[in-house]
Amino acid sequence: MTVIRQQDFIDSIEDALQYISYYHPLDFIKALEVAYHKEQNQAAKDAIAQILINSRMSAEGHRPICQDTGIVTCFVKVGMDVKWDKTDMTVQQMVDEGTRRAYLNPDNPLRASIVADPAGARKNTKDNTPAVVHIDLVAGHHVEVMIAAKGGGSENKTKMAMLNPSDSIVDWVLETLPKMGAGWCPPGMLGIGIGGTAEKAAVLAKESLMEPVDIQDLIAKGAETADEKLRLELYEKVNKLGIGAQGLGGLTTVVDVKINSVPTHAASLPVVMIPNCAATRHLHFHLDGSGPADIQPPKLEDWPQVTWELGSNVRRVNLDTVTPADVLEWKAGETVLLSGKMLTGRDAAHKRIADMLNKGEALPDGVDFKNRFIYYVGPVDAVGDEVVGPAGPTTATRMDKFTDMMLSQTGLLGMIGKSERGDKTVASIKQHKAVYLMAVGGAAYLVSKAIKKSRVVAFADLGMEAIYEFDVQDMPVTVAVDSNGNNVHQQGPAIWKVNIENMDTAPKA
Repeated sequence: MTVIRQQDFIDSIEDALQYISYYHPLDFIKALEVAYHKEQNQAAKDAIAQILINSRMSAEGHRPICQDTGIVTCFVKVGMDVKWDKTDMTVQQMVDEGTRRAYLNPDNPLRASIVADPAGARKNTKDNTPAVVHIDLVAGHHVEVMIAAKGGGSENKTKMAMLNPSDSIVDWVLETLPKMGAGWCPPGMLGIGIGGTAEKAAVLAKESLMEPVDIQDLIAKGAETADEKLRLELYEKVNKLGIGAQGLGGLTTVVDVKINSVPTHAASLPVVMIPNCAATRHLHFHLDGSGPADIQPPKLEDWPQVTWELGSNVRRVNLDTVTPADVLEWKAGETVLLSGKMLTGRDAAHKRIADMLNKGEALPDGVDFKNRFIYYVGPVDAVGDEVVGPAGPTTATRMDKFTDMMLSQTGLLGMIGKSERGDKTVASIKQHKAVYLMAVGGAAYLVSKAIKKSRVVAFADLGMEAIYEFDVQDMPVTVAVDSNGNNVHQQGPAIWKVNIENMDTAPKA
């Protein structure tokens, strides 16, 4: 019988969560490097370049890849021959203790995103606990752990269906995926669970995302099972949708498709699809009683040497002097470098602003949106001489319900976020001659380097959802929706879907 020390387990959880906050899995980086060199859409290629550069910077600086440091999901398989040295804590409590220590680490604090009372007060737990823990008793004398930190943007795009047994899973995926938008920050992975019952399919899908990227090995080997055939078919057909990096249109939407399946009822076909974003973060380790997990850092030379060069057509904008007339000249798809002061705000801040405006109350001092820009972000706390921690964009779609209010009642000139905007929001942007700019999701540490000053100006009690004022220098963004309502998240994928079809039908030399 193997004795596993409680402290070794807790230490391993803490170490693993710190590790995956700043190290991508190398198999994912290698897949992104292939996608980068393959990509023909310059906007998508630039986005992948920023993700790869950010990844290397995070690995070097030991700071989070993404400002959304995730909800902890942990699969723990405990051997039947394992004995714990202490029994005063459950496995859930041990995982939570490791999570608490990891997220409160003073050298690399991670953003606490978990709220209790989700249907009520939604109060932040301040330490990112509790984790979501799945426990299995298995044969053997080891403890096996697969742990991930899953961002809300990708988790929110989870889709589930109870299909008829004769329905096509491929058809369902191809119909569903384009409707998910770009909030899951492609290119990433798709995890698909099939069979069992509804909740089992969801767990299968999530667990599949813990596996390494190996689709190219499967292509070389050839499919031998139904699941492997389905993986290959979906990988090919999903990438032919032309969604591309950050939803801008391009050749690579997913770098792998994972499938787990189990038997199900003859009348049922449960299917769950969960995407992993460009900030894919997970680790797999074993405990055998000899001490905490030996988690070895990767070699920095294994990261590709990718550079990102700005073209000569870049528009430089001073946010302190920009006018509504200036914005009318900006065109969808062009790159803009922002300098000057902007305000921030996301879900909780927008709701509070809406409540205040509905009551006829004045907004707090320092919160004047007239002819200004708002950045949808919830940054990580700063450490050392940092002005702010990693501060990448959050999913802009969640703010759609507030956008018309902000444009019509506050004088807001523009917004910065990630992913697409809804049709009604695009119409409002056009009506008010405003603009929506897109920053690259998954490049949070890189973005933070453009922020030269930061201060909280309102709603400090909201923590990372407070309103900040950032003073930025040459922050790179793309015009996603211009003042005429032209929308790159609609135009880009549509163009590249046709381009890919034409590539497939073109005569081969």
